[in-house]
Amino acid sequence: MSDAIKVGFVPLSAAARGILVVFCDDGLKLGPATAKALGSAADLVKRAASAAGFKGKSGAALDILAPEGVKATRLVVIGAGKPASLKASDFLKFGGVAAGKLTAAATAMTIMAELPGGAMTSEQAVAIASGLRLRAYKFDRYKTKKKDGEEGGSRADISLAVGDAIAAKKAFAPAGHVVDGVIIARDLVNEPPNVLFPEEFARRAGQLRKLGVKIEVLDVKSMQKLGMGALLGVGQGSARPSRTVIMRWDGGKKGEAPVAFVGKGVCFDTGGISIKAAGSMEDMKGDMGGAACVVGLMHALAARKAKANVVGAIGLVENMPDGNAQRPGDIVTSMSGQTIEIINTDAEGRLVLADVLWYVAKKTKPKFMVDLATLTGAIVVALGTEHAGMFSNNDELADRLLAAGVESGEKVWRLPLGPEYDKLIDSQFADMKNTGGRHGGSITAAQFLQRFVDGTPWAHLDIAGTAMGAPKTDINQSWGSGYGVRLLDRLVADHYERK
Repeated sequence: MSDAIKVGFVPLSAAARGILVVFCDDGLKLGPATAKALGSAADLVKRAASAAGFKGKSGAALDILAPEGVKATRLVVIGAGKPASLKASDFLKFGGVAAGKLTAAATAMTIMAELPGGAMTSEQAVAIASGLRLRAYKFDRYKTKKKDGEEGGSRADISLAVGDAIAAKKAFAPAGHVVDGVIIARDLVNEPPNVLFPEEFARRAGQLRKLGVKIEVLDVKSMQKLGMGALLGVGQGSARPSRTVIMRWDGGKKGEAPVAFVGKGVCFDTGGISIKAAGSMEDMKGDMGGAACVVGLMHALAARKAKANVVGAIGLVENMPDGNAQRPGDIVTSMSGQTIEIINTDAEGRLVLADVLWYVAKKTKPKFMVDLATLTGAIVVALGTEHAGMFSNNDELADRLLAAGVESGEKVWRLPLGPEYDKLIDSQFADMKNTGGRHGGSITAAQFLQRFVDGTPWAHLDIAGTAMGAPKTDINQSWGSGYGVRLLDRLVADHYERK
C-alpha cells in the first residue's frame, strides 16, 4: 500500500523542517514550547492574525509566508478554539487542515503537537497523524498526465513534534492500520467497474489471508446449492458471475460467538430491466460501498490484531439488463425459503443482503449483525450526506453505534421500524415484494432486511449519502470516502474486544 505522506514523531524540541504548523486557542495563546520555538515571530502571529481577522476558531488556519525569525518556508497557525471542549474528531480535522497546506513545491512539514496548556496527549497526536494520511489520499492511478499545480508524485515528509515521541509512535501503530483499512475501502469504491467486478473483488478480499483472515468464496454453483435465489437473481443478467465472500478473524476467545458485518457489493448497478436514467449512472460503480467497508474493516481488525472473533460477509454481483435478467413480476426463493415478488429490479441490494444475512445468521450464529449498504436514494433525501441512516431491532446495539459515530465523526441517525411499515412490503403473490413504493422508501427497505435476520440482534446502515460522492471534508478529498471503517472499528474496540 502506497502513501502520499510519511509521518514520523520527534520531540517538541526538534528543529523545524519545511512548513511549520503550530496551534493556538481562540485567544491566540500559544503553547510554551511553541512560543519558545517561534521566538520573536510570536508577535508576528498576532499582527498577522489582526490583519487577516483570524481569531483562532477551531479548524481555521492562518498562513504566513517566509516568516521573519523562523527557519521555515511558511508558518501555518491552526486554531484550536476552546481546548477544553475538543473531541477526538477535532484532532483528525486538524491533521486534515495541515495536510491541505502541502504543495508540490513544499513537501516537508513539522507540526508542533502542543496546545496552550502544554503538549498534546499521544492519542491526540495520533489523531492528527491519522487526519494527515486521510486527507492526503488520492486515487490517481489511471492518470497519465498531471495538471499544472497537481502534485507530481513526490512523497511528503511530515514530522509531528510531541511530548513523548516513543509513546506516540507506539500508539500510532494500531491507528495506522485503521487508516490503511479506510484507504483500502476508498480504493475499492473508486475503482472503475471494468476493473473491479465480482470475481476481482473476491480476489482482492482474499488478500486478507496474509493477515491471518480465513477466507471462503462461494461461487454460483455453491450458492445455488444453498438456495441463494435472491442474490443469484440479481446477477443472472450479467456476464460476470456472482460471488459471496466470508471472512473470519479469530482474535477472541476460542468458541465465543463472533460479531458480524455484512456488506452490499453491487459492483455495478444499471438498475437491470428497470433501468436507471443515463445521467450519473457512472456513479453506480460505487454501489459496493458497503462491501468495500467490510473488507477495509476486516483489514483494520486483523492488522491491529483485534481481540475479538469477527465475521465479515459480502455479496458481490453486477445488475445488468441482458436477455437473461430477472424481470418485474418474477418471484424468487431466498435461502430462508421465503419467496419474493420482484416489483422493481433496481431494488436489488436488499435481495443480495437478504441471502447473505440469512447465511451469516444461520451458519455463524453471531452476537449481532451490522449490514452496510448504499441502499436507497430516499436516505439522501432524508438525511443528506451528514449522517448514515440506522435501523435496528436492538436498542443496546443502536446506542453503541450512535456513540461510536459521535466519537469517530462518522455519524449515524436512527430511523423507525414497525409493523405499520412492514405491511407495505406484503405481496398478493409471494411472501413479500422487494419494494414498498415511494413513501418511506428507506424504512420499507430496512423492514425487508429485518425479515432475514432470524431474530439476531441487528442494525442496518444505509450509507448511500456518505459512502460515495459526498461533499469533500477536511479529512477526505476523495469521491469514495471509506465511510464506516472507523465507525465499526470503534464499535468493536469499545465494546467487543476481550480485555
